[in-house]
Amino acid sequence: MATTAQQAPGLGDISGTVLFYQKPEPLNPELHGKLGVKTIEAPFRFAKSGHAVPLTVGEFPLAALSGPIIFVGDDKMPIAVMGLNAGDNMFVQENGLFEPGVYIPAYVRRYPFVFATDDAQDRMVLCIDRAAEFIVEGGEMPFFEADNQPSEYTKRCMEFCNNFETERRRTVAFVQILKDLDLFETKTATFTPTNPDGTPAETQKIAEYFGVSEEKLNKLPPEKFIELRDNGALGQIYAHLMSLVGWDRLVALAMARAPAPPQAANA
Repeated sequence: MATTAQQAPGLGDISGTVLFYQKPEPLNPELHGKLGVKTIEAPFRFAKSGHAVPLTVGEFPLAALSGPIIFVGDDKMPIAVMGLNAGDNMFVQENGLFEPGVYIPAYVRRYPFVFATDDAQDRMVLCIDRAAEFIVEGGEMPFFEADNQPSEYTKRCMEFCNNFETERRRTVAFVQILKDLDLFETKTATFTPTNPDGTPAETQKIAEYFGVSEEKLNKLPPEKFIELRDNGALGQIYAHLMSLVGWDRLVALAMARAPAPPQAANA
């Protein structure tokens, strides 16, 4: 499938993933020839609203160090859980930066660029989010050169998006392997708070999601297990399973940031 950074005549309906993207537009020298990206102090402020961010399978080992990796929806899309409440990424600080040591998914790093599908011409079209606060006229990193050709910055971003698309397809194939082996099960993340007297309170459900069943994995025929090992899927499965302890980290963060209960005044 071809990719392009310029809008061609007859562009059909464009479809694509829209998390973070408020006003996606096909990158076009006529519309965006004078635009570019400027450096700002809060480059990831846009990601504050993403408590669940799409993830590619190659990112599992690094993402597992930051928080849970789960699968959602009929397609079993893998996502990095970055918050307990919708619209609140707990790892994005008030200054618009990620907390030190937190893995930043490629889905976030590619912003404001994204590929969309041009169904009419069977190709991928490079788009930008025109609503991104750091896209301005005369930006330090222009989208196009004086001859209306993509700048080196745009070329690098296009390559990044191409690599992301390759990884996305590899992720689809990985998920299909798990489906074919019937390894998915419904999992529930829970939290048991503590009463003021120190006794356990009623257990609360945090989330319900799809994950790999360790029982099903361990019952696979030896030849299937070896196949997963040899094609690299086994390591990614274990990264997913290990990541689930990250629910405890999210709960701890939420509790640490919760308003402190009022204290009785000393007599």
